[in-house]
Amino acid sequence: MCAESVNSQDIITADIVKKIDRLLSSKKKVTINDVADVADVSKKTVSRIINDSQNVKDETRKLVKEVIRLLHYTPDPQARALASRKSFLVGLVYDNPNAQYVVNMQMGILDYLRSNGRELVVHPCDRNNENLVDEIRDFVERQKLSGVILLPPLAEDKRLINLMIELDVPYVRITARRGNLTEPPLIGAQVISIDRVGCEAAGNHLARAGHKNIGYIGGNLLYPSAHERRAGFEAGLLSEGVKINPQFDEPGDYSFETGYLAALKILKQHNRPTAIIACNDEMAAGVYKAAYELNIAIPNELSVVGFDDAPLSARLTPPLTTVRLPTRDMGRNAAQMLVEIDNKGLVEMVFPSDLIVRGSTKGF
Repeated sequence: MCAESVNSQDIITADIVKKIDRLLSSKKKVTINDVADVADVSKKTVSRIINDSQNVKDETRKLVKEVIRLLHYTPDPQARALASRKSFLVGLVYDNPNAQYVVNMQMGILDYLRSNGRELVVHPCDRNNENLVDEIRDFVERQKLSGVILLPPLAEDKRLINLMIELDVPYVRITARRGNLTEPPLIGAQVISIDRVGCEAAGNHLARAGHKNIGYIGGNLLYPSAHERRAGFEAGLLSEGVKINPQFDEPGDYSFETGYLAALKILKQHNRPTAIIACNDEMAAGVYKAAYELNIAIPNELSVVGFDDAPLSARLTPPLTTVRLPTRDMGRNAAQMLVEIDNKGLVEMVFPSDLIVRGSTKGF
């Protein structure tokens, strides 16, 4: 042990130094019991100090915190939960067919939580389950969650927002649409993606390239993003006097399979479009597969645009022109907002989208 670090603290006695040296030389994992033994206090007292309880003498608090520092002790999140009757677990609740979106969001959340003594518990569910509210209530109460992050479309479910308020659990909505879901106004936080801006740029990009016969594969209409993205694409096309061809306007569900099936239907028709806009990259990848099977070359015979800038978009051949949404950054900031939230008002953070032009589009 460094003598200087010990001498800087008069509260550390020679007997404590010997105990610390003995523990560190043993190379075993230090426990809360070891901290209590070295500081000559009860385990309960150590637990109170770890959980910032006010019912501890200042002198004892300083001693225990210094022992914790010298022993390099890291409290276990579950032990802290038991001691404080509060979990240090954050819940991520989703029902989303786009696996890459969920993974990117989860990675961003973990980027923040790993350095803040918290763990992530992921709970996939079915938004059509008639017992959804009871299921989420059980999840939150069973895990004693310190907060919840809701992904779309669950982030738009008023029942779940009201449940979070009823349970007094901090939460963050991730959404593509501003606005309160409760009366009185929403209490909590929301991370908002401005999908429309990048989509408008993408629509303008296709129209300026000379495309006039354009197909479209939409997203699930339960998601605000599906409406926001379409509005953006349409505005960008209309700026050059172009509209989506209603003959080639197909619904999708943000999944590869729905993109593939919709593209087959569009591309097998007479006078097929020169460009297809897919509402996300997963469906755009489905367009690639359909085009390959029908011997339609991208981009020489068909331009394709997606949305998300998922990792697969740059790995396709040719690389996909897409609208970038900083999903991982959104997850990271959602976690930070959740940890720092005070539940006293509405807090918002906005993330814009932007067009990334790659090899899947060309002039016509």
